[in-house]
Amino acid sequence: MNDNFILRLQNITKSFGDTQVLRGISIDIRQGEFITFLGSSGCGKTTTLRIIAGLEEPDSGAVLLEGRDVTALAPNKRDVNTVFQSYALFPHMTVEQNVAYSLRLKKVPKEEQQRSAQELLELVQLAGYEKRMPSELSGGQRQRVAIARALAGRPRLLLDEPLGALDLQLRRQMQVELKRLQKKLGVTFLYITHDQEEALNMSDRIVVMREGRFEQIGTPGEVYDHPRTAFVARFVGSANVIRGVARRSGEETRLETPGGSLPFLPGECHCPDGAAVSLAVRSEQLRFERMAASGAQGDGIQAVVKEKSFAGGMLRITFALAQGEEVVASRHGIDLDLHPEEKVLLSWEPQAATVVEEDGT
Repeated sequence: MNDNFILRLQNITKSFGDTQVLRGISIDIRQGEFITFLGSSGCGKTTTLRIIAGLEEPDSGAVLLEGRDVTALAPNKRDVNTVFQSYALFPHMTVEQNVAYSLRLKKVPKEEQQRSAQELLELVQLAGYEKRMPSELSGGQRQRVAIARALAGRPRLLLDEPLGALDLQLRRQMQVELKRLQKKLGVTFLYITHDQEEALNMSDRIVVMREGRFEQIGTPGEVYDHPRTAFVARFVGSANVIRGVARRSGEETRLETPGGSLPFLPGECHCPDGAAVSLAVRSEQLRFERMAASGAQGDGIQAVVKEKSFAGGMLRITFALAQGEEVVASRHGIDLDLHPEEKVLLSWEPQAATVVEEDGT
């Protein structure tokens, strides 16, 4: 076994009644990694975390911590702590008593409890709050106390959508603080979220989950720039998926559609001539020009403008392709003189298009 792997999940399955929640998931996690399980509600990410924590037992498969099989061990026999969205602080205890609670259970001397609690509160930028009660704190402060409490004893840390109850500005601030804290301590974080931006900002690796399976595991760059499936392309960053037929000519491979064709790089996909192909193209990589200006010459796929919308300083233009699919291009700014039903020619750089698997292919 590679000693760098602090946690291994081996072919974990879990069902509740007739519903299969996890379908044979496996992953190796290294010491000090920030791993994010990303997926929509019901995909199995919280069940995965609960199995790691010992709060649920898998139907089959194994959980290994530092090479030791802990699948059947109770939660208090595993060196992991969980932080939930609800904070779960003890309302009758001070901030310091909450943070030192696990150390008190381990009968750590009182002076050491206080010293450790003070160090952790400094790390989460709450020095001076030792004697306050949870009811005297803001939501963000209570979440930081919950994290400090979980860090006592430096365990592996499981975070179940811990920022979900916070407003947007505070969530972004806490994202930065959590990442800083994790790197400073070298603690292994297993983080759950349904927020793609959060996952891309914070993670060393992202595990995209779908219907109890790991759809793709990779760095934020790998998942965003090189999605393996159409689901990942759409779920992480809302990429366009454009379907057509591969046409090979010498060293060049092109995607042929009813509205025109464009070259792409097949990568590891063999893409024989005439094979059905799906390409993922990010909205910011999709270029367009008026048909009148281009004369419909050269590489490109014809499309018609459907609508324009604005979001946070970004202009989003929706186009309809000849085969009926809709695609979106995005640009900074809002001053673009395009009108509904206007014809355009869409294009992209060959390296901007990634071959993705569709369901069942």
